[in-house]
Order: sequence, then C-alpha cells, then structure tokens
Amino acid sequence: MIDKKYQNVLFAFFMALFMSCIMSLVICFFNIGFADNFIHIWLKAWGFAFVVAFPTVSIVAPIVRKLVSKIVNN
Repeated sequence: MIDKKYQNVLFAFFMALFMSCIMSLVICFFNIGFADNFIHIWLKAWGFAFVVAFPTVSIVAPIVRKLVSKIVNN
C-alpha cells in the first residue's frame, strides 16, 4: 500500500477526480443535453476540469480544514 505521508496528496487527487467528473458531467448535460458527441465533449471538459481542480483542492483543503476546526467545538 501507499505510505501514510501521501495521504493529503491522495485525498486531493481523488477529491478532484470525483468532483471534476460529476460537475463536468452535470454542467455538460445542462448545457447541451445528450448530443451525439456528448461523451467526447464531457471527457474533454472533465480533463480540463481535473487540471484545474487538483491544484485547487491541494491549496484550498488545508484552509477549509482550519476553518472547520475553528467552527466546530472540540
């Protein structure tokens, strides 16, 4: 298995992967419906979304964790 020290990177990777997949699917469907080339358009959008999402999650996740820890009672 993968060493625990990579936990944050793996979290960011999978969070970005799943969120970009779902969001690009929903947005493509909302914008164009099931067009003949829907899968091609969606996969292209997903690839672009993931490239943006992965570094974004890597930067934002630690900030969100600190914010949540301030809001939640310990």
